[in-house]
Amino acid sequence: MSIEGYDLLVEEFKFLVEVEKPKTAEEKLVAAAQGDRSENADYHAAKEKLRFIDKRLFYLNSMIQKSQIIDPSLNPHAKVRFGSSVKLLNIDTDEEEFYTICGVLEAEPENGLISIHSPLACAMLGKCEGEDFVLKLPHAKKEYEIEKIYYKNIFSLKKNIRTKKDFSFH
Repeated sequence: MSIEGYDLLVEEFKFLVEVEKPKTAEEKLVAAAQGDRSENADYHAAKEKLRFIDKRLFYLNSMIQKSQIIDPSLNPHAKVRFGSSVKLLNIDTDEEEFYTICGVLEAEPENGLISIHSPLACAMLGKCEGEDFVLKLPHAKKEYEIEKIYYKNIFSLKKNIRTKKDFSFH
């Protein structure tokens, strides 16, 4: 994953640990002080919210520990690799397509950001400008030519960047 993608995971993890979880634990304590917990909706809501936070923290921690951080700006883009932006010519339709290869958690296929594990990315990896390749799909084959390989920052292409507002559990 890119440096920015990693930083965003760490930011969300810290926000949940330092802000959201303590705030929700306090809400749970206040609700518990109101008396009978068996019929206390506020208590059960806070308890459920804490469970969601803990699950998200577990997931984020796992992703942070497993992540491999790559700065694609430091790599040459003579061949298609992680972080490469690629201009393709669909030989069948004679249309140009643009894709950037990124990490799984950074992918936005609708915006041309495709996971390094996607079939299209796997078919392109290691190819140079001017090379043709065939993408085999379950019910069809597509043939492409690589017209241009260049670097463009992944996060400059993203349209769905999570913020602290998105980190909260409502």
